[in-house]
Amino acid sequence: MEMTFRWYGKGFDTVELWQIRQIPGVTGVITTLYDTTPGEVWKPEKIRALKNEVEEAGLHIAGIESVNVCDAIKIGSPDCEQYIDNYIETLENLGKEDIHLVCYNFMPVFDWTRTELARKRPDGSTVLAYTQAAVDALDPEKMFESIAGDANGAILPGWEPERMARVRELFGMYAGIDNEKLFANLTHFLERIMPVCNKYDIKMAIHPDDPAWSVFGLPRIIINQENILRLMKAVDDVHNGVTFCSGSYGTNLENDLPGMIRALKGRIHFAHVRNLKFNSPDDFEESAHLSSDGTFDMYEIMKALYETGFNGPIRPDHGRMIWGEKAMPGYGLYDRALGATYLNGLWEAIDKAAKRNR
Repeated sequence: MEMTFRWYGKGFDTVELWQIRQIPGVTGVITTLYDTTPGEVWKPEKIRALKNEVEEAGLHIAGIESVNVCDAIKIGSPDCEQYIDNYIETLENLGKEDIHLVCYNFMPVFDWTRTELARKRPDGSTVLAYTQAAVDALDPEKMFESIAGDANGAILPGWEPERMARVRELFGMYAGIDNEKLFANLTHFLERIMPVCNKYDIKMAIHPDDPAWSVFGLPRIIINQENILRLMKAVDDVHNGVTFCSGSYGTNLENDLPGMIRALKGRIHFAHVRNLKFNSPDDFEESAHLSSDGTFDMYEIMKALYETGFNGPIRPDHGRMIWGEKAMPGYGLYDRALGATYLNGLWEAIDKAAKRNR
């Protein structure tokens, strides 16, 4: 296991590389070219410049999150093959720079959905939160407006203003796409890119849908054990793998998180480990990583990863805003740094206990 930290890049992130370097146990970053658009080919010189910047800070790029999949591929439009070719070229350029992990998602319209970006908790910290009743009362075209005021000036991934200005058009594009059609388009995409992934040993790690159910009637397919195992079997190549995000799969309390990890042994290439606190089955908020602060047993999640031989990058996720920090909601420095040290502590304890019992 390698502990990592998400970094959006200079000019897009309030956190700096030197700060990440000082978090105990963090050796790599999960990053992206944040100023590229879905469908665009990532140029070798831009990848190289990003890699050099990270390495000069004493870190390395442990993976890319994300090379976004454009809507043409998701809906299977007539020009999707050209966009898949572009994606393949990007993967080739990443592989040539010795980058071997790509996290991506296949969610329509909204990459993730929260109804609040700054819900205040009893301790005064603020967190991302979701309430189904709020979603049910919203016009999807007004979704961005309802949360933008709490973004602290940040451009939210998957919620770029230019994309949100096209919400009506995007809903129209997905009008004829149901779960089965979306799944077929995903498997076609993966079948097309597997040769380049095998050539450069690039592990594709699909991120689950968040929340793990349909929002505004849009299809959602990466939501539970049955569906993710179906995808693993449909494209049965080790390079077709999973980002196990406990906070996304965990939005559905019926998902047995440690059980899913064990069922996916060998196919989890990347892990986002975070906690949620449920006030009801359809009202949850992002808590601190500590088990007792939320609903999940973080020890059991980390233990399942350890016992299945997971050796990829882990990163803390969606921290609280604490100690007066102003940053992209969920992606400040302080609480995620606390999360990284907590997760490292759990891993060390699990590892030492296992070795003593051998």
